[in-house]
Amino acid sequence: MSNPPKLSADVRAAALAKATAARRARRELKQMLKMRSLTLADVLDKADTDETVANTKTLSVIESLPGVGKVTARRVMEDIGIAENRRLRGLGQKQRAELLARFD
Repeated sequence: MSNPPKLSADVRAAALAKATAARRARRELKQMLKMRSLTLADVLDKADTDETVANTKTLSVIESLPGVGKVTARRVMEDIGIAENRRLRGLGQKQRAELLARFD
């Protein structure tokens, strides 16, 4: 087993700040979906330009849609052929189109 790299306190603090900002951005994105301030199409478009949105898990985004729970989200992803650990960046054009057809 390898040892993790030794990081200075400044580098570690910067990494923590970056991770905190990413978590906050993902939380706000999901809240906006729940409140219908954003649509799924908006989120998919944002994923093309925003690194944080692109790294968000697809399952998490679908579960954040109003009226969609964990079971429905997993069932839809399975029907479309999207793996549970797939991130928005990794979706193909057909998968995106199928998600939009089902939820928009």
